Amino acid sequence: MMWEFINSGANTGAFNMKFDIELAEKVSHEKSFFRLYQWQPYCISLGANQSFDDVNLEKASADGIDVVKRPTGGRAILHAEEITYSCALSLDSGLSSHDIYKKISLAIVSGLRKFDEQLADVELETVQPDFAGLLKLPQGKICFSSTAKSEIKFRGKKIVGSAQRKMKNSVLQHGSILIGRFHRNLAEYILSSEFCKDDFDAKTIELETILNEKVEKERLIKCLIDGFKKEWGISQFANADAVNEFSL
Repeated sequence: MMWEFINSGANTGAFNMKFDIELAEKVSHEKSFFRLYQWQPYCISLGANQSFDDVNLEKASADGIDVVKRPTGGRAILHAEEITYSCALSLDSGLSSHDIYKKISLAIVSGLRKFDEQLADVELETVQPDFAGLLKLPQGKICFSSTAKSEIKFRGKKIVGSAQRKMKNSVLQHGSILIGRFHRNLAEYILSSEFCKDDFDAKTIELETILNEKVEKERLIKCLIDGFKKEWGISQFANADAVNEFSL
């Protein structure tokens, strides 16, 4: 299987979600994609089955924050100070969707551990929470309020949130690798008086909080690429940058 890597930089939420869908539509038995990207302006993304009614759209607009739907499931995320990854590969890859999810997560773990030795305790969650019960709670509208099996945590706190969807002939998976604390402001935009920013403290953590310093994004990207190559056995990506191939 041939992999192409795409570093598409910072774009709007609509661009990023459409780009991921295009990648999923362009995979084949021989070709898969690994993309890293960011968000400009900051953006709240909702799971495919989540309602826009969960968000204070007027406040988000006034604050210059986009709101979009993801093609994948899951719950609300405020994409801000982060690196986002996406992977698209064929359903004929020989791996189950669960295996793909875990293998991608292990690749991210490998990259994070390479980035800084203080991240040695980054690991996968081994227990699946009761999502049906969680969705009935105020915090059930927010992705980083719980950690799913094979998602990535640091000493019990979620640091990467991921979601996956089977498309026609492919699997699309993408996720947020938290760098800074701005994502915690999501509580200000969720229409629930019972959930506040302080609730994030017990459930989530970011790279800059762990390391107590600013993260060099370019070096982090290189480490994530190396981690992905190692886990997926890639000696070299088919190209260095395929953004023009998928211009919207």
